Amino acid sequence: MQAALSPIISLALLAGATGCAPTGEGVSAQDDYRPSYMGVETRLLDSDLVNFVVQMQGARTQDDVAAYAECAAAGYTLIRGYGFARHVRTNVAEEGGLWRADAVYTISPALPRGVQTIDAEVVVDHCANEGIPTV
Repeated sequence: MQAALSPIISLALLAGATGCAPTGEGVSAQDDYRPSYMGVETRLLDSDLVNFVVQMQGARTQDDVAAYAECAAAGYTLIRGYGFARHVRTNVAEEGGLWRADAVYTISPALPRGVQTIDAEVVVDHCANEGIPTV
């Protein structure tokens, strides 16, 4: 027979399982997140293959830097007059608080094959809502 957990212990376990912890009334972890986006370097590798190198400070995890690279790719895709991109790879590194992502995407006017495709217009809108710059 298993004993029931108290509501406080259940809340603590849930917070630990989701990676979230109570931060106090009216305060969230998002309030402390103040990234500094330090630019995008774009390299055309082929007519539809593009390399994006982005740098930022204040990232919480490598996902923040990868999101910055995706926003750059989406913005570039629209600038080139295309509507879609497909993620090929992203390498992320951090040194001394400076995060860097080196990402490669293909760009195309039609939805490309693959599972990691993005609709550039949708992603650019999302990036604007999140305050992440594009190219």
